[in-house]
Amino acid sequence: MSDINKSLTYPKSHKSDQVDHYHGTLVADPYRWLEDPDSEETKAWISAENQITFDYLSEIPAREKITQRLTKLWDYEKYGIPFREGDRYFYFKNDGLQNQSVLYTLLTLDAEPQVLLDPNQLSADGTVALSGLSISENGKLLAYGLSTSGSDWQEWKVRDVQTGEDLEDHLKWIKFSGASWTHDHQGFFYSRYDEPNAKTKLEDVNYYQKLYYHRLGTPQSEDVLIYHRPDEKEWGFGGRVTEDGRYLIISVWLGTDSKNLVFYKDLTLPNSEIVELFNQFEADYSFIDYDDSVFYFRTDLDAPRGRIIAVDINNPAKESWKEIIPQTAATLESINILNNQIVADYLQDARSQIKIFDLKGTFVREVELPGIGSAGGFRGKRYDTETFYSFTSFTTPGAIYRYNMVTGKSEIFRQTEVDFNPDDYETKQIFYSSKDGTQVPMFITHKKGIKLDGNNPTYLYSYGGFNISITPNFSVSNLIWLEMGGVYAVANIRGGGEYGEEWHQAGMKEKKQNVFDDFIAAAEWLIAHNYTKPAKLAIAGGSNGGLLVGACMTQRPDLFGATLPAVGVMDMLRFHKFTIGWAWTTEYGSPENPEEFQTLYAYSPLHNLKPGTAYPATLITTADHDDRVVPAHSFKFAAALQAAHAGDAPVLIRIETKAGHGAGKPTAKMIEEAADKWAFLVRSLDVKV
Repeated sequence: MSDINKSLTYPKSHKSDQVDHYHGTLVADPYRWLEDPDSEETKAWISAENQITFDYLSEIPAREKITQRLTKLWDYEKYGIPFREGDRYFYFKNDGLQNQSVLYTLLTLDAEPQVLLDPNQLSADGTVALSGLSISENGKLLAYGLSTSGSDWQEWKVRDVQTGEDLEDHLKWIKFSGASWTHDHQGFFYSRYDEPNAKTKLEDVNYYQKLYYHRLGTPQSEDVLIYHRPDEKEWGFGGRVTEDGRYLIISVWLGTDSKNLVFYKDLTLPNSEIVELFNQFEADYSFIDYDDSVFYFRTDLDAPRGRIIAVDINNPAKESWKEIIPQTAATLESINILNNQIVADYLQDARSQIKIFDLKGTFVREVELPGIGSAGGFRGKRYDTETFYSFTSFTTPGAIYRYNMVTGKSEIFRQTEVDFNPDDYETKQIFYSSKDGTQVPMFITHKKGIKLDGNNPTYLYSYGGFNISITPNFSVSNLIWLEMGGVYAVANIRGGGEYGEEWHQAGMKEKKQNVFDDFIAAAEWLIAHNYTKPAKLAIAGGSNGGLLVGACMTQRPDLFGATLPAVGVMDMLRFHKFTIGWAWTTEYGSPENPEEFQTLYAYSPLHNLKPGTAYPATLITTADHDDRVVPAHSFKFAAALQAAHAGDAPVLIRIETKAGHGAGKPTAKMIEEAADKWAFLVRSLDVKV
């Protein structure tokens, strides 16, 4: 194995003399030239790196076997959660290996479904994906967004549900926005940016989002500007029409922080003013519904794990608010109102718990779920007596259930069949101590009966940021790892939302090191309890999780046998200079701030590589069209890591073409990427296949 690794000759990545001054500190940035993805030099570098990577991966004997098994297992019917608008049901389905799931519609649940939108017909290679949809209240019109090659930029169109034909409406330069129809079915609200520079649209920063109303049959140039703030370039806007069509609720966001403002506009009054209900960025306010002048919100104000409040818009002072459901030990994730009852989605130690209350907050019942896992759905209208939800776990493929809100009974609506026996595997949840003594939960899944002799190949995954919770989820890709005898571990580290806003804030800004300490402690626990050893341990994560992997491998290169940072934020001094990266300063802090610069510089993966260090086997993955975390992060990190690396283990970068940050990626590309990942680990961790 080492002979193959020693033979790797990495591309020449020349170093420039670029040096930047940060608050009295000089920081070299020799690979700045890799920030231009379209330069001939960068293109040549990408080609050379991919040549080495794909040649290396193609020589791994197990790769073809893994690909075949992945393809076979992936080929099963996958159903989305049905929802209803007007007199129709809608749901997504993938026959198995389709690159994109297809949107179907039907009038009754036992009727023959009709194809409404098949994204697979929009491109030969499946790289055009459906990125958003909104169906008019009468169920007759579909507004839908398309993303090409994984870009965050969307184009929106409108389709007649009955005929399946598109109207002439075509909207562009939309990003981070949905669409919300008015009840006259004549148009919808959406948010967009000004038209960007065509050559640099995948790198340029995004500021000054604006909220518009589009009327059907008119060109985008005539769309009505509803709200914008020329004095606040970082503000973004989400417009949502209430279920009865009366109000437009405007949620104002700033960066990625969950704190938001809430404004509203009465759509029944011509030229009505926009009223600022909550005009301070002090908490998260998620609008639920309203009765007369009383608006209901889920908020974390004075309740980091969430509570429900009622606010009379005629008397909105805080002292007049009424608490409907107080905070509990579990984290209140989201709320829906169905059958005139509150359906509350809680996380209890990172697993789903669904509770139903009446509108006064009196507990009615808990929904009986099939086990320990993740439930999603429970959407619908206020007086609906039925709804649908999905349930999944690490070894349970997603099943769709129909739930009766009156009787409290669940029945299977669609059950997926995958070619494996879930009874061969087990999942347990343990709690371990981090460096500062904080108790952190971790799920561990593996074949029943494995020996705890320290020799099990182990894949440790996490995210740790942006208030995002990592919950049990079924993955064909991960199943392959389990079949090969691997252990799959998921650590619910700080920075996520598993225990509410306090848990999130404990991993933000100057406390970001807690996130890395939690992940390192998870690795040490798995080793101490004889699940694995460093030579058999791989760590993985994507996006903010890629940052996690990059920071941990630079801080503890001795602890891991392999690392898999995907589309990671690796340059913590320049992340804010591209696309939407400026928005992450609410999470990470800003290098423009002297104190926050010191924190960022201390863990930035790119800046903490030490020449002459033997780093673990590393497979960096990114995509040339990623306009969320621009590929320059991974490019510069790969070049610097290859230059610093003193060991025999391979250090490779896999650069996907015609792909973005991950959303909408075609099935074919997902299978290829998974096969390469597992093949890399089979060789790096010496896994017997």
